[in-house]
Amino acid sequence: MLERELFQFLEKTADAAFTVNDLGLIRSWNHAAERLFGYRAAEVLDKPCAPLFQGRDALGASICTEPCAVLDCVRHDREVADFDMEAVARSGKRVPVNVSILPFHDRRTGRRLIVHLARDIGKKKNREILTQKLITLARRIASLPDDSDHPAPVSPLSEQECRILHLLAQGRTAESIARELRVTPHTLRNYLHHANLKLHTRNRLEAVAQAKRRRLI
Repeated sequence: MLERELFQFLEKTADAAFTVNDLGLIRSWNHAAERLFGYRAAEVLDKPCAPLFQGRDALGASICTEPCAVLDCVRHDREVADFDMEAVARSGKRVPVNVSILPFHDRRTGRRLIVHLARDIGKKKNREILTQKLITLARRIASLPDDSDHPAPVSPLSEQECRILHLLAQGRTAESIARELRVTPHTLRNYLHHANLKLHTRNRLEAVAQAKRRRLI
């Protein structure tokens, strides 16, 4: 009864949700999981999840293995932090997801289920890749010879503005910079806006390139 209520509850979640038992067999599969991974519930129920997902981490190492580290942690009542992985969808395409784990133990029956909540982070990954490409381009632009021996003066950058541009030049994302500097994304955008005004640039890419050419960072 409790399991059925759990499965019904998971049907209402926006995240792709599925549960596995102690043997790693899939016991439930919601509609969001069908949309994200492409498999219908009838195709995956009572099948092992490891060979289905063929999950691997950012370095390409396999994390869906036997024995399963997640199942082992749950069996020993160890907390499992959320983690990123690439899973194989029905189409064969690899889907980057962030996964949260929620153990469920029915003490009345003694059965244990492990709830997996997965969300697509493909857009986030694409933004990170784009940021890296932009920073690489900024470095190339900054390394070009400056045709002007006497560039026009600019207003001095604040320490925080220099720090932000320096971190951007290292390939850091705006999200990680905001966390490190303990500022809100809105405040970070304000700093970048003021830096662009001072450097007579139009975006963060130009600002990084201009700051490097002027040896401000």
